[in-house]
Amino acid sequence: MYQHDNRIVVTLDAGGTNLVFGAMKACEFVGSTITLPSNSADLDECLATIVKGFRQIIDSLSEAPVAISFAFPGPADYANGIIGGHLPNFPSFRDGVALGPFLSKTFGLPVFINNDGDLFAFGEATAGALPYINKKVAESGSDKKYKNLLGYTFGTGFGIGQVVGGNLNLGNNSCIETFCLDSYHHNGIMAEEYCSIRAVVREYAALSGQSDESLTPRDICEIADGKRDGDQEAAREAFARLGRQAGDSMATAVTLTDSLIVIGGGLTGAAHLIMPHLLKELRSTIKSLNGEEIGRLQLKVFNLDDEAELEQFIKGDARKLKVYGYDDVVTYDPMKRTGVMISKLGASKAISIGAYTYALSQLDKK
Repeated sequence: MYQHDNRIVVTLDAGGTNLVFGAMKACEFVGSTITLPSNSADLDECLATIVKGFRQIIDSLSEAPVAISFAFPGPADYANGIIGGHLPNFPSFRDGVALGPFLSKTFGLPVFINNDGDLFAFGEATAGALPYINKKVAESGSDKKYKNLLGYTFGTGFGIGQVVGGNLNLGNNSCIETFCLDSYHHNGIMAEEYCSIRAVVREYAALSGQSDESLTPRDICEIADGKRDGDQEAAREAFARLGRQAGDSMATAVTLTDSLIVIGGGLTGAAHLIMPHLLKELRSTIKSLNGEEIGRLQLKVFNLDDEAELEQFIKGDARKLKVYGYDDVVTYDPMKRTGVMISKLGASKAISIGAYTYALSQLDKK
């Protein structure tokens, strides 16, 4: 929808170490990005840096932007642009900062702030996974259209965003989360402890007995693939545990939303180690008290990155059905299905596109 829009929106990728500023037009970056240190421990310095970065980007543009839109860590009241609470990477914001109103007054522009999981999902829904799948379905001759999408990010944390009916679901309190679901592996522990960068590193150390603090998930992935010395089985199991946890959490969410799933983030580089276990959980069964076994999901689950499975997902089980008492015929597809795929945009670009399209969608509603 906005891939041919000529309006410009200024964006920001806000991290505890660096702030990366940019501008987007037609879902693509315009010009160069600017990276500045976050100065996140000092509120005055941090706000001054944010203003400096946005001003440099705006001054570099050949035309005026229509909005500022970006992701910022929570907790927050995103609808009102207020950041505050326990923010490990931005400790100076803990007492509450009206960041949106401050920037709006400073630049005279509408300002939209969301969390990265929401914007990742919205970017994938508007210019990534969802239009990709719907295009494939349309090319097959089907009039079926998918409108619900869950976007998950595997990285420092376990993030989620939800698009329902093509609209970003922000909830009542900007508080749709997955990190705090109960763990598959350890009852009473939050899911993120088994689905994050720290989880892979910790589990590998525990399984291998090797406490090399310099190892990263990439290193452990190379060990799992036999490209680096180390405990190969422990490395594979560390990623398997992440996959089981993710699949378990996703099964709960898909049950409640009937959505497709797209995954992004740094850990997707180890997708070949994660996905088999993730899919196994989504395809697992549960039992009733009388022993009857049913699918954990009332949907058939497809790996949309596998060409054969993608083809089957698109084809479905469509058949012609005669309308009783009439000569009319309708198409009926009894196969209830969902699918999982790795982001083709990459999390960073999807988040930026999400920020861009969210701003324009809000402006267009006014």
